[in-house]
Amino acid sequence: MKKPATTRVAIDETIAQRWSGRAYDASKSVTADQTIALLEAARWAPSCYGDQPWRFIVWDSNKDKAAWQKAFDTLVEFNQGWVKNAPLLFLIAADTKFNHNGKPNRWAAYDTGAAAENICLQATALGLMAHQMAGFDADKLRAAFEIPEQIEIIAMISVGHPADPDTLDAETRERETAARSRRELGELFFDGAWGKPVV
Repeated sequence: MKKPATTRVAIDETIAQRWSGRAYDASKSVTADQTIALLEAARWAPSCYGDQPWRFIVWDSNKDKAAWQKAFDTLVEFNQGWVKNAPLLFLIAADTKFNHNGKPNRWAAYDTGAAAENICLQATALGLMAHQMAGFDADKLRAAFEIPEQIEIIAMISVGHPADPDTLDAETRERETAARSRRELGELFFDGAWGKPVV
């Protein structure tokens, strides 16, 4: 299912085609090379001082079902309903201190967001689908995987091959097939002064 972004002018095709679907094909795994491509895309994201504060855990249900299940169990019930068919789960986390001097890195989450978006764009380029999630129990996940307190837990991402929306329950299918929308450019982007619409 394709749901390209509607834009005022043409943008890069990969960006236009990226969207957060929920219908995954449970019969298709993500290959090792595809997984490495996702991680390489994240690795080459920009970061303050080139510090690369992102720290990801990758869970592949076809490699280690028990670990994947432990991560899956931290998701809220709604997300579990559709993530169950996604072969890959990622934890998106950030080291809150700079590697080079140990001082607090207030840009860590920003830089990690860039790395996470690179995963989503690379997934789209590979014909896969990625969905970022906030609906999970971060404390439970931290305890289950012994994640140090210095590491900020930010989000999770599911990745897999897209499937027909008819594989979803009625409520989730309605969300899946709804038209995409965004606020108008002038509500979000300002021209030289706060509140002055760029267009």
